[in-house]
Amino acid sequence: MAETDQHRKLMNDLIQTLETYYAVDPRVYVSGNLLLFYEPGNRRRHIAPDVFVVKGVPKRERLNYLIWEEGKGPDVTIELTSSSTRHEDQETKFRRYQDVLHVKEYFLFDPLGDYLQPPLQGYRLRAGVYQPIRSLHGRLPSKILGLHLEQVGSQLRLYDPTATKWLPTPQERIAHAEAEIERVAREQELPQERLARAEAEIERLHREVEELRRHLK
Repeated sequence: MAETDQHRKLMNDLIQTLETYYAVDPRVYVSGNLLLFYEPGNRRRHIAPDVFVVKGVPKRERLNYLIWEEGKGPDVTIELTSSSTRHEDQETKFRRYQDVLHVKEYFLFDPLGDYLQPPLQGYRLRAGVYQPIRSLHGRLPSKILGLHLEQVGSQLRLYDPTATKWLPTPQERIAHAEAEIERVAREQELPQERLARAEAEIERLHREVEELRRHLK
């Protein structure tokens, strides 16, 4: 469970942003706050990453994640940590991700600045042992995601070094879609063909906004 509204909102934003980023790849699964079982027949052997990404498995909805059925575990996990979960995030989950699940990259972010300094930290698995990921221009690069993680105030943003910009959050996508609706709606005295295209675009954007709002509920 998320510690605070801030943790919950940030977790949902990260999951939805990554889902959008990988939307066209049918072999990347993005999830979070989902029970992940790693020992067949033992329902007690589970863990629930706040955010995780698995490459090479089908993109579909799951009740939970069974590693022995999927054939592999997460490639990247992100924990939104706080002083009340520091033991679990820095010790229990750290060891389990490193020694049992062999998660290639593990990131921790303390959005409230409760205890972690710096608030954003990352580790990459090398020869079976987590090594700190070095900052690059104030961001932590993820080789697996091809993205950089960056602290912006109390937010954790995902930066695309190829496009040289942050990935838009769900709220930013809504704002952009609504701005496009207003822009198209302001078009005046259009030829009939352009008017039809503009009306179709307005309808598409309305559907996109409604879908985004549905996911944010």
